[in-house]
Amino acid sequence: MATDNTGATGLAGRYATALFELAETEGALDEVADDLNSLDRMILESADLTRMIRSPVISRDEQGAAMNALMTAAGAGELTRKFAGVLAGNRRLFALPEIIDQYLAILAGRRGEMTAEVTSAAKLSGKQLATLEATLKRSVGGEVSINEKVDPDVLGGLVVKLGSRMVDSSLNTKLQQLRLAMRGVG
Repeated sequence: MATDNTGATGLAGRYATALFELAETEGALDEVADDLNSLDRMILESADLTRMIRSPVISRDEQGAAMNALMTAAGAGELTRKFAGVLAGNRRLFALPEIIDQYLAILAGRRGEMTAEVTSAAKLSGKQLATLEATLKRSVGGEVSINEKVDPDVLGGLVVKLGSRMVDSSLNTKLQQLRLAMRGVG
């Protein structure tokens, strides 16, 4: 079954597209998305897991066994566990974070959703995320999902990227603009 997955390119795009098509065939799009979101959080929170998926020293079998144990303990579905095993067997676990992003982008595109990349200095509360999501929905006139990232260098405020648009209201950017303005004085 061929799907129109514009934007899914490169190694990660090919794997994400293959997983999407398998999940679609099995009617498991949401289950796989939940598994991948959970796995993405685990990778972000664990330096050991990040090292394991990027290490060329760890054998395919060891990576496969580790991923299977991790995915089983996390309650991941069979399709996601098998997919992680294929990645380990093909020495492609290093691409897993990008594959996850691409899969979620394909899914959002299929549903007619837009994904907003929101970067803040600290994790946003549930109420803040809900308010931001509602504002973005009104702005674009459709569904918007938020991919939140925390970057302490932002200092405060938000950087929001939605499609080809970007709104940077971070304190870091405002301080840089002030520095440039002060250089021009005197």
